[in-house]
Amino acid sequence: MEKPKHKLLSFAYFLESSKFYNKIKKFVYDLIENDEYKYKRYFDIFMIFVILSSVTLLVMDVKRHIPHWLDDFDLYFVTTVFVVEYLLRMWVYSDIHKIIIDEYEESSYFDKEMSFYSLFTKIAKNKWVYISSFSAIIDLIAILPSYRGLRVLRVFVLFRAFKMLRYTKSLTGFLYVLKNKKFELMTLLTLSTFFIFIAGIMLYVFEGDNENPNIHNLFDAFYWALITISTVGYGDIAPVTPEGRVVTMLIIFTGIGLISFVTSIIVSSFNERLSVLREDRVVQEVGKKKKLTVVCGYGLLGRLVVKGLQKEGVEFVIIDRSEEMAAVAYNDGYHVICADATKGTIFEKLGIVDRISHVLCLTSDDIQNAFIAVNVKSLKSEVYVTARCSDQEIATKMEYAHVDQVIMPEEVAGMMGAVYAGEPVAFEVLLSIIEEKDKTHINEIAIAEGSFLDNKMIGEVNFERLRLILLGVFKRSEESKLGEFIFNPSDEFVLNAGDNLVCIGYSTAVANLKRKM
Repeated sequence: MEKPKHKLLSFAYFLESSKFYNKIKKFVYDLIENDEYKYKRYFDIFMIFVILSSVTLLVMDVKRHIPHWLDDFDLYFVTTVFVVEYLLRMWVYSDIHKIIIDEYEESSYFDKEMSFYSLFTKIAKNKWVYISSFSAIIDLIAILPSYRGLRVLRVFVLFRAFKMLRYTKSLTGFLYVLKNKKFELMTLLTLSTFFIFIAGIMLYVFEGDNENPNIHNLFDAFYWALITISTVGYGDIAPVTPEGRVVTMLIIFTGIGLISFVTSIIVSSFNERLSVLREDRVVQEVGKKKKLTVVCGYGLLGRLVVKGLQKEGVEFVIIDRSEEMAAVAYNDGYHVICADATKGTIFEKLGIVDRISHVLCLTSDDIQNAFIAVNVKSLKSEVYVTARCSDQEIATKMEYAHVDQVIMPEEVAGMMGAVYAGEPVAFEVLLSIIEEKDKTHINEIAIAEGSFLDNKMIGEVNFERLRLILLGVFKRSEESKLGEFIFNPSDEFVLNAGDNLVCIGYSTAVANLKRKM
């Protein structure tokens, strides 16, 4: 394809290939539109402050004129912020240069001359979709109160408050609920309007002919019907005829039924939305963590593992597809998401590419654990996956699927039972260490690069002085993520950064050595 000769086309191709331009545009888009972007919350807080300050100044100015510097702050700073935000939102809504390139390439493909009139029409229509949207209209109207020469425009100060809908998720969630139940609510609104219309006419017929001095026209009758069906009942208009009172009783019962129906619709919709809002909140909170462990399944084994992770200070999040178990984990004070871990969407939300380091598949279903493990490995093979399994055949297939570690609780329980039957004293000692009785437990200590243990032989380290007993060393290797465990290494064994010491000792001694790392 020939290079475009027109300057506009050349500029469009320049923007398409410019990394700096695309980087800036993506940053602006994330800042004002992407809820998962970590800096967006600061932008939202800033905009809420600007909106509240402008509303406060305009309300104060109703009774007495505010100082000149505050007037300038509202006129220049606040207006500039609103205008710039409006233009930036219009800018990131779509890419004009891509429309130009598409039009040019289409014309070249069909060997016809590109029509600039058609091009600008497409661009205008594209931007008009944004300009005519509800949120963009609110943004535009919110700028009008700044022009103090026309006092009538100050009524639009209310629209500045509406702008906060963009920046507060609670209000956005409420609007989503209303939008989600639009059909039901519109049906109720139509029904209510019909009852108000019929009741108003009936009351006007029965009491409008000088029977009731408070009803002067049909509007008064409709007003009475509205406040009665809404169960507000100001009392300024009351029926005086028997027929009017019968109509009142009927419309009161109708109003109670309609309000109950509306309440049930909104409450049910909020219950449906609550899990989504909670999931978004959890994703945002764990999104601040650099290293995250995901526990899939909050059964008996999952609870025991979670307690251990919490004790070790490991950042984790629980995923369980059972709403009941997710509620239990939430009530226990943990970060939990009710979702199906066999699907990749939830792991992508949590940031499997650069945040998740370990995934523990601990559900009671072996097949589900296998699916979760395969799902995680397909998204990122470097994530360390541990899976619970009861069936030896499925465990073998998990190993073929490159699951890093398969745990068979029944085998572990059997081995522990054999130890207890043959050597009960040794079993009690081992159980005491596992349960951390007397503050003694087994711990893994990673050797940091440049620490006092890096490049040293075992014989040069005085573990007795450190109040620790060395069981062995995990030596990292390229072939295996876990590496090789060397039990009771000789004094000539050289320790390197990345190796892990497995020691027994008091928690204070372990903490002391970790601090030195």
